[in-house]
Amino acid sequence: MSRRTERLSSVIQQELAIMILRDLNDPRVPPITSITRVEVAEDLSTADVYVSIMGTEGQQSAALIALRHSAGIMRTYLTKALTTRTTPFLRFHIDENLKKELAILDLLKQVSQETAEKDRKLAEQQEQQQQGGPDSPTDSQ
Repeated sequence: MSRRTERLSSVIQQELAIMILRDLNDPRVPPITSITRVEVAEDLSTADVYVSIMGTEGQQSAALIALRHSAGIMRTYLTKALTTRTTPFLRFHIDENLKKELAILDLLKQVSQETAEKDRKLAEQQEQQQQGGPDSPTDSQ
């Protein structure tokens, strides 16, 4: 990605976030909707907008439909905010990276708990052997 498209992506992300928060009056779009990233094509014809929407699967799909429906209006507002000759067409997508990151964090937490449990059991076994537990050799010969 060139510096120009990176800058344009950043500006589009900021402007769309403000539009969703202030100007978009669609009840299908929850107030906790964040734009995670924007990827602008090299020819500036399209911009893929990735959003994270809090809620159930149904609420997320309804909000995504509402955002796609409002894409033309948002593009019109962007035309006024940007200094480019053309404004890219907006394509909205649910950002799946957040779900993947949360799944990885859950797996790491599970591995950490299993490791801690194994360490605890091993420490208990070593403690029993030091105290003369059932597996320790006896000196009664």
